Amino acid sequence: MTRALIFDVDGVLIHGMHTNPAHVRAWNTDMLADMGVDPKRFTEEFIFDIFIKRVIIGEVSVISALEKRLPSLGYKGSPMVFLNYWLEKDSVLNTDLLDAIRALKAKEDVRLFIATNQEHMRAHWLWAHLGLNSLFEDIFYSARIGVTKASGKYFDYVDQRIGPQAEPPLFFDDTPKVIATANAAGWEGTVFNTVEDFTNHAWVAERLSSAKPVAKD
Repeated sequence: MTRALIFDVDGVLIHGMHTNPAHVRAWNTDMLADMGVDPKRFTEEFIFDIFIKRVIIGEVSVISALEKRLPSLGYKGSPMVFLNYWLEKDSVLNTDLLDAIRALKAKEDVRLFIATNQEHMRAHWLWAHLGLNSLFEDIFYSARIGVTKASGKYFDYVDQRIGPQAEPPLFFDDTPKVIATANAAGWEGTVFNTVEDFTNHAWVAERLSSAKPVAKD
């Protein structure tokens, strides 16, 4: 039997927003200079409002939400241009972690998945444009499921899709509250701050110690 290893995106697979401020890599530092939008206002009036409340659970498309809110933030251009800027800036892969995951993929008892709070367009960007589809079997994201990782229904959905496992899914996420919800759903959750939280996990370390190095293209 195989075991599913499941990874969050932001703060784990992507260097970006992280629950621990010490590990945050802000993508919007130059937004005011580049796009004319104040990043603090964007966060408060867009991210913490319509984006979190409706976009990431699939009720409203990100383009529709941007088109509605950007003019009040001083941006008069196309929401498609703004979204592309956002996607490009918020795409710094955690290459050290990905290299370790590639090494682990060589083991026959490992299956790899992504679990993340995302809207449809960024989920596809991560999967196809950034190439995460070459490493993972599937990406389970909130807009696809209709709920975020704050809900036990999210984890029930993933359980149904991955099927029976010999051991509980092993899940790495930067948010302690999400880890608590995952653990309540019967998963083994580990709070992720650095790549060592993955490589030093006993189950992972045992397999990495015997895994053959994966040649890079």
